[in-house]
Amino acid sequence: MSKHWRAALAASALALAVAAGAQAAVPTDADPVVHKREIELASKLRCLVCQNETIAASRADLAVDLRRQVREQVAAGKTDEEIIDFMTSRYGDFVLYQPPLRGATLLLWFGPLLLGAIGLLVALRVVRARRKLALAAPLSEVERARATALLRGEGERR
Repeated sequence: MSKHWRAALAASALALAVAAGAQAAVPTDADPVVHKREIELASKLRCLVCQNETIAASRADLAVDLRRQVREQVAAGKTDEEIIDFMTSRYGDFVLYQPPLRGATLLLWFGPLLLGAIGLLVALRVVRARRKLALAAPLSEVERARATALLRGEGERR
């Protein structure tokens, strides 16, 4: 959306608010402090489409909509906590880029560590099993003589 359209929308929203007798909200693009607050809030929220980006960095349509919702709520005078609570009530803890440590989010926090530990244990078991297999089946005298002959370049290959 171009700046002209945003300005026109902000002006019409301001006119409607004044006509309705409500306290007028200042457009956030005009106030650098409020704009910085919007960016900080958007940096705390995860893009539900990209999942590894904040809504501040994402270009997905849903991220654009979420940034617009943040902007509207900031303009309406809501606190950071109220905005975060609104987003989590609507989208769950997954919308938070750093979800709180709760029973429901334990897998988000410790899942990668758990998978890494399981992978390490499986790798160790495989290595130990192969070592035991190699030590458990030594070569017979005939096999050893044939291997020695092959290493010297003598003997017949199959």
